Amino acid sequence: MAYNNNIMKNIEVIKDLLHTDLQRRLFKQYNARTDEFINVTDEDYDRACSVLLSDITVIKTMNGVNDLLCHYSDLFTSYDEQIVCTIEGTTNYVIDLLVKSCKSNVEPV
Repeated sequence: MAYNNNIMKNIEVIKDLLHTDLQRRLFKQYNARTDEFINVTDEDYDRACSVLLSDITVIKTMNGVNDLLCHYSDLFTSYDEQIVCTIEGTTNYVIDLLVKSCKSNVEPV
């Protein structure tokens, strides 16, 4: 039972990192689109963020993370980022988020 609790704690950390990164990517995408499409509004962005949060909330496994990344694959622009829809790509993306989070939380000596 403790093993399942640890997995759920880890998934919660991953979900927080996913939310931060995907929301940042969504914001970047919406800013770029306002130049192309006049009809994009702040309400559209707010709605997209709400849907993103709802989608992230239901994740319970790494398979769920992979499904989410495939659904939001348009937020990944470079070729290297576009492989997030593979199991290996999802794993590498999540490890990268975790490493960046650890680096930003480490205070210099």
